[in-house]
Amino acid sequence: MKGRKVAENISCTCAVSTKSIYTQLLRGGYIEMMLDAGVRFLELACGPCCAIGQSPATNGVAVRTTNRNFKGRSGNPNAEVYLVSPESAAATAITGTFASAEDILGEDVKILGTIHEPEEYPVNDSLIIPPLSPEEAAKVEIVKGPNIAYLPVPEAPEENLTAKISLKAGDNVSTDDITPASAEFSSMRSNIPLMSKYCFHRYDPDFAERAKNLGKSIIVGGENYGQGSSREHAAINPMFLGVKCVIAKNIARIHKGNLVNHGIVPLLFENPADYDRLEQGDGLEILSFPEQIKAGRVKVRDIDKNFEFWAKPDMSESEVEVSLDGGQLRHIKKQLREMGISTKD
Repeated sequence: MKGRKVAENISCTCAVSTKSIYTQLLRGGYIEMMLDAGVRFLELACGPCCAIGQSPATNGVAVRTTNRNFKGRSGNPNAEVYLVSPESAAATAITGTFASAEDILGEDVKILGTIHEPEEYPVNDSLIIPPLSPEEAAKVEIVKGPNIAYLPVPEAPEENLTAKISLKAGDNVSTDDITPASAEFSSMRSNIPLMSKYCFHRYDPDFAERAKNLGKSIIVGGENYGQGSSREHAAINPMFLGVKCVIAKNIARIHKGNLVNHGIVPLLFENPADYDRLEQGDGLEILSFPEQIKAGRVKVRDIDKNFEFWAKPDMSESEVEVSLDGGQLRHIKKQLREMGISTKD
């Protein structure tokens, strides 16, 4: 970027990840250099990655150095978002079309190999407020605005679960499909009753109302269910709508952890072919649910088609404990009570 300008038909923004790195950039003169080149700096927070600002135009093209470009994640389902290295992003901003560092620097590109991260980054934690004593903390009043609601806490798995399939999803359903990204939806993150109305909004606009009317339900998924960002709202919103478990061919690791933490039991088909036998709206029955989770093998009966199939809990031993307690919040409260520490419901 030094001595160059961003192409006139390009909007180039830079999101610095931490205060420490921002300080290093200031000391090195990089902030001024990039500002002179026409780069706009964003605040130290979530931004274009989850469509809070800088959403591409309809059918527009964006080149980004983040690690996710699922359809609609940029805030525009028609945008074409390409993931590239920081060097390629800078070169593209300068040329106005896809380019590499070598296109800009030529033989001087080798200078990039001499640039290394510092051994240590400056740390200034003078603005961090130390924890209060338990006595002082008890006096603190938590002030909440009208758009902030208490986080719902799920119950432990019921002994015998009978529920309909509220959604039969295909392969590679992402957390963006479950809980859409954008400034509009992110403003609802502290209000689960409101945000849950948009659960699967882009994937199946009728899901939220259907699940709510059912009261409790089960989601069936294909391969790689819950891929993508570690968005725990993709577990909280279905939980709020009464989803008790997800049965899929396989479940993405981070999303599986969020399901466990928020009281939704993750199950995998023992025989993936059983996925094809199920339909949205089928009634499923699981008897002695907690005991079967402990045993590591769960028999599921399709009431409508009168056949049975097996699923296995996709959980470690510790995750099984959390799941049987009804999620992480109830699990922690249980542990505190066992230690003789009183908790509020």
